[in-house]
Amino acid sequence: MQATILIVDDERHTREGLRQALEDDFDVYVAAGREEALEVLKHDQVDVVVTDLRLGGDDGMKVLEDAQAVTPAPVCIMMTAYGSVDTAVEAMKRGAFHFVTKPLNLDELEILIKRALQSRRVEQENRQLRQQIEQRAAVGQLLGKSSVMQPVFETIEQVAPTSATVLIQGESGTGKELVAKALHQLSGRPKAKLVTVHCAALSPELLESELFGHERGAFTGATQRRIGRFEMADGGTLFLDELGEISPSTQVKLLRALGEQTIERVGSSTPIKVNVRVIAATNRDLAGMVEDGGFREDLYFRLNVVHILMPPLRTRKEDIPLMVQSFLKDLAEQNGKPFKELSPEAMQCLLDYDWPGNVRELRTAVEHGVVMSNADKITPRHLPESLRGGRSLRGSRQVAAAGDEAVVPAVVRADDLAARLPLQDLNVEAMERRLIARALDLCDGHRSEAAKVLGLSRRTLQRKLKEMGGARN
Repeated sequence: MQATILIVDDERHTREGLRQALEDDFDVYVAAGREEALEVLKHDQVDVVVTDLRLGGDDGMKVLEDAQAVTPAPVCIMMTAYGSVDTAVEAMKRGAFHFVTKPLNLDELEILIKRALQSRRVEQENRQLRQQIEQRAAVGQLLGKSSVMQPVFETIEQVAPTSATVLIQGESGTGKELVAKALHQLSGRPKAKLVTVHCAALSPELLESELFGHERGAFTGATQRRIGRFEMADGGTLFLDELGEISPSTQVKLLRALGEQTIERVGSSTPIKVNVRVIAATNRDLAGMVEDGGFREDLYFRLNVVHILMPPLRTRKEDIPLMVQSFLKDLAEQNGKPFKELSPEAMQCLLDYDWPGNVRELRTAVEHGVVMSNADKITPRHLPESLRGGRSLRGSRQVAAAGDEAVVPAVVRADDLAARLPLQDLNVEAMERRLIARALDLCDGHRSEAAKVLGLSRRTLQRKLKEMGGARN
């Protein structure tokens, strides 16, 4: 498509001569004055305006103003006689691209027009890039301008319209459920259901029934048929949160459901076809669990078609002000409080903190400030006490994202645990039992993490627990 040039000159032979010289390479409009030029600008997209500074009773500066008021604005080149060069320089200060003096050198004018078109293309590309960056500050309810969030946004936008299974990994509180919601909203099934199952909240038996449903009499208490979440999500999206907690027997059934898009209710052998897009999330290291035998390798690969790793908040602190502004507005409305800004000192407290609870903890801290402040602004004294020193008090454990090593407070290891045990009983077997019990307590019962603390493989820890008759969840 050829670029469009508008020639504005009150001398007929000049504008017609320029039309003939340029029309082989460009679509050329001509106008004798401001009014004619304005009509062209209103009804046609013009890339470059070449206008004389003196237009009889009109002023070429007015044509420049009219052109700059159009969206997208064309590039303007001013034509001037020698005596009005100072005026042409003033036009450039007001936004003109360049000026040429009469009599015109057509070759120079063509070169200048091509440079103007190139400049316009660069400006349009920069404007589009700025718009993309602004849009990339939010995908669904996810917020972030940091470099570590851009790959997340790009993956969501690329994958959402497909039916590919997605595995989302990251520490607790990083926003994995928001990723699942964004994938569903941007998919081809936004009007269909997004059904969520919190796998860790249910026993293996209840989870199986929750996922696949059951028939009446399938087990004690099954007084009527129940439709499972797979059937409820038919045509939509099923989000399996905390997937790393599911039992081996449920893993087998889930593998079949993913592979064949077929399920069977508990207590039935009748297959039921479903059309479900599955998104799974976990704060566990599934690859490590596969290696230790705690998670099926074939299921892992079936789930991990597309992988999204949510970065912890401590690696993207530049996103905190953006998230805080959003939280302040929402939480003020929810709590019936007037909207208040954070003081610079309060914002610095948030930026200095380590955020072991990630975005979830940040939102809680902001809500604390919204509720506790009766002042004009939220200051550090309105924030939770743990934030004011700038260092986090981590909980009993922090699960690292996939590929990271699990972090235990103060890097506790087996020799530290042994040092904390009283010396009243030096029986090796008893000490081993107590070491394992202490490690499990420290890690909230999670065997993979306890095994790392003890310097054992998960399988070895499982064997020792079985030998001791002390199996724990």
